[in-house]
Amino acid sequence: IARGAGTSPATFYQYFPDVESAILVLADEMVASGTEQFAELVVTNTWKGKAGFEASEALADAMLGFWETHGAVLRVIDIATDEGDGRFANVRTRLLNELNNALAAAAHAQQKAGKGQPDLDPNAIAGVLVAMLAHVSAHRLGFEFWGVRADELRATMARIVYWSITGQKPTT
Repeated sequence: IARGAGTSPATFYQYFPDVESAILVLADEMVASGTEQFAELVVTNTWKGKAGFEASEALADAMLGFWETHGAVLRVIDIATDEGDGRFANVRTRLLNELNNALAAAAHAQQKAGKGQPDLDPNAIAGVLVAMLAHVSAHRLGFEFWGVRADELRATMARIVYWSITGQKPTT
């Protein structure tokens, strides 16, 4: 890491006690750099008709692009979270919490309007959608290895988001 940063290991350890601390700084910067964009896509767009489906596509694009850009740090966050490191679990929560809340609010609003999935908890809908979006984005290359094109992943993710929120088949 020190060599890649163009410095010495001694200089690295003056700023960070260990590698995990350095990765946490990168993770914090990543979260601060624009994860609110996900929630904003949900909140600022309508869920009606073609515009709603386009919002779902934009969300799928944003998630896939974010994971493509920040994949290395996100993999470390996932591994450390799975190993029980609360610091990284906190980063993951901050990364996806606003999106989760925005999707839950959208699902709830659709239910109040007599649409959506009336028999499902909006928080459950949001949690499943966030998990799906994150997991598929994280494993896009694996899907592509097995012959699933990125545009098909995007379209499938968008349809699932749209249907889960609105209860309607997407108009394309």
